[in-house]
Amino acid sequence: MPVDTESTTRTETALQEMTFAVGGMTCASCSALIEKALPKTDGVESASVNLATEKLVARFDPTKVDAAAIAEAVAKLGYTATPLEKTGPATAAPSGKVTLSITGMHCASCSALIEKALTRMPGVQSATVNLALETGTVEFDPTVVGIDDLIATVRLAGYDATVKVDAAPGTAGEDVAAQAHKDAYAAEKRMFAVSLALSFPLLLLMVPALMDAIPLAVAEWLARTFGGAWDPMMVLKYIGFVLATPVQFWVGARFYRGMWGALKQRTGNMDTLIAVGTSAAYFYSLAATFVPTLLMEPVFYETSALLITFVLLGKLLESRAKGRTGDAIKKLMGLAAKTARVVRGGEEVDIPVEQVVVGDLVVVRPGEKIPVDGVVVEGSSAVDESMLTGESIPVEKTVGDTVIGATMNKLGSLRFRATKVGADTALAQIVRLVEEAQGSKAPVQRFADRISAVFVPAVLAAAFVTFLVWLFVVPRFVDPDFYLMMTPFVRALLAGTSVVVIACPCALGLATPTAIMVGTGKGAENGILIKSGEALETAYRIDAIVFDKTGTLTHGKPEVTDIEAVDGHDAAHMFRLAAALERNSEHPLAEAVVTRAKADGLELPSVDGFEAIPGHGVVGTVDGERVAFGNRKLMTREGIDMAAYEARVHALEGEGKTVMLVGIEGAKLVGMIAVADTLKENSAEAVARLQSIGVDVYMITGDNRRTAEAIAAQAGIAPDHVLAEVLPEHKAEEVQKLQAAGKTVAMVGDGINDTPALAAADVGIAMGAGTDVAMETGGIVLIKNDLRDVVTAIELSRATMRKIKQNFIWALGYNTLGIPVAALGLLRPELAGAAMALSSVSVVTSSLLLRRFRPSLAKRPA
Repeated sequence: MPVDTESTTRTETALQEMTFAVGGMTCASCSALIEKALPKTDGVESASVNLATEKLVARFDPTKVDAAAIAEAVAKLGYTATPLEKTGPATAAPSGKVTLSITGMHCASCSALIEKALTRMPGVQSATVNLALETGTVEFDPTVVGIDDLIATVRLAGYDATVKVDAAPGTAGEDVAAQAHKDAYAAEKRMFAVSLALSFPLLLLMVPALMDAIPLAVAEWLARTFGGAWDPMMVLKYIGFVLATPVQFWVGARFYRGMWGALKQRTGNMDTLIAVGTSAAYFYSLAATFVPTLLMEPVFYETSALLITFVLLGKLLESRAKGRTGDAIKKLMGLAAKTARVVRGGEEVDIPVEQVVVGDLVVVRPGEKIPVDGVVVEGSSAVDESMLTGESIPVEKTVGDTVIGATMNKLGSLRFRATKVGADTALAQIVRLVEEAQGSKAPVQRFADRISAVFVPAVLAAAFVTFLVWLFVVPRFVDPDFYLMMTPFVRALLAGTSVVVIACPCALGLATPTAIMVGTGKGAENGILIKSGEALETAYRIDAIVFDKTGTLTHGKPEVTDIEAVDGHDAAHMFRLAAALERNSEHPLAEAVVTRAKADGLELPSVDGFEAIPGHGVVGTVDGERVAFGNRKLMTREGIDMAAYEARVHALEGEGKTVMLVGIEGAKLVGMIAVADTLKENSAEAVARLQSIGVDVYMITGDNRRTAEAIAAQAGIAPDHVLAEVLPEHKAEEVQKLQAAGKTVAMVGDGINDTPALAAADVGIAMGAGTDVAMETGGIVLIKNDLRDVVTAIELSRATMRKIKQNFIWALGYNTLGIPVAALGLLRPELAGAAMALSSVSVVTSSLLLRRFRPSLAKRPA
């Protein structure tokens, strides 16, 4: 049948082909879904999806559909699609980010090896592996490399990896993640039990009384059962071979896999050291058991088996201790409510908290946890928010107030509209921020990374030199009796093995991440969210701190501070007249006066002839009297003489207060009312403490210098540390001037109009974040508006950095002392293994002592 080639050509040339980067796919079913559903879109001829590279190639008719419509169709399926242009100006490569759970790591060399392998991959922009958390965070170009490729590379290096599920606290996903860790720990315990069961008899055989009795008894049993003569010494070797072989090649298989993965990357790690050390002892013993010319040589099966057993024991203890470093996160996750009571179809129903959606009407009774974030629409109650903010006094909540999920409702019943659910709640954001901080690397960690990069080759070289010295040099200078029935070769082998085993860099690799885990967790317990290891380390070096005045040092809104009548007039009556006038004004100072009047329970009369005079004040008739309320200009305009009271007005203004004057008909001044943005209750206490620990405190404000210095004096800040009359857009420049003077500067602001200054500072500290902790600029976020938390954040960072340095001293000191002791032949390999395991446990235990940290400024009820 003839084919209309012209028509076919026209059809094909009308089609356009475009490649998209697809995000959100997790398995083959995802790619199949897109391939099946996308061609149903009008104009799309075909779709081909590659799961590994996370790319979609679509053929479509550009007259019917465009790239944006295709991306929208993919989005409706639950994925993202980004068009990849093949021509035109260069654009920034798309960026993907994934966190992997990695198993099989033992030391800093392991994490360095994985980082090295990942960063060598085309398309990988950065890779950070955290040994303590057993996670790896990779930033990559999804158009070049896929998540499956990343996992394959980790496995090729000798480890295992899976995508870390980012589950909201209290949900099934979080429970699954926790169960996976429990299962892995249980498997390690079983492996250790097997290793111990096989190694312990070898330990017993080292006891002189049993060393002769047991082989003799077994030899006699073998003779009776199989006949012939059995040499007890050979029986002892056979027993060792039978018991040690499963330990070496089944229990210890992980070390060989790890060594092979390291060798493929042309590096070494702890697995290399353990595999080399145990193999030396095992294969020498194997030769002494089955090679006829070596049958008279001693065997050291117990050395290899006990060494592996001790290493596993150390890892179990270390894993258990590391689990405790994350107690703060577990405690936060445990706060989440499991169920919620919502109104559906006019009825109250209990549902799992993960099924709550934004807009749901949620009902909370006395004594119940608030399940998600929301805004109260009915009822009033006191809510205990101490679990998230550290504040012990319950907070009163009524209609219009915000409630935070995981807090405890105390007295009344509340109905609130859900505004944030799942991973968007304040609790989920806090957990996510702390986990990210714990997974980040502090700059000080680079020190350990540099050492780990050369540590294993250096140790292997030292072990080889030790072996040669004991084999060729020592025999020339010592009596043969020194060897205690051992040949020089055996002595050299044991000394070299001990050096290999005792020098593992595990403790070095755990020094920083374990301390950061405990430190950031402790901060979260106190309502302080340290967003990265870098912020934690920088906060340790802070020697200057800049406070924004309004809303940070002060309450951020004017309050009436003084009500003074003159010439015998009644102060309450005078204030009542002024408040009645201000009720019709929209000025911020007027709001302060009216708020005070309401708080005092004053009945405010009506006003006739109200007039607001810009730049002067207000006038009107109250209770039949003409009243003027404003500044000096208004008093002059009304013909009121106030010369006799200028001194008092100046005194109040010298305290940073705005003075408003009250005059009545008859050209008489009857009183004055002072209004100010007052200092917070704890500001002076926090400033004094910061100064006592060596931090220079500055205040920055747009106010005039006189007012600014008055507020600063109340806070205890010196006049020369007041940065006054600074516009918001120039605050960052003032911070940079301090940095140019050689200071490490922290900026403390409310995180709204202080964003440029927070970003410019070495450390930005955002206060009063409330439920929007993830949105804040700065390395440290404070949930509450309490300046004492600034002090606590700096003290905590200093305590954490001191602990990191202690851990480094311990880890390096251990190796500095341990290697020479082993090289001198004073330590058997199995004991060296036990000592190596204990060093890691000691470092983790040292970090756990940070849990004792207590803020120096105790939180007392106001």
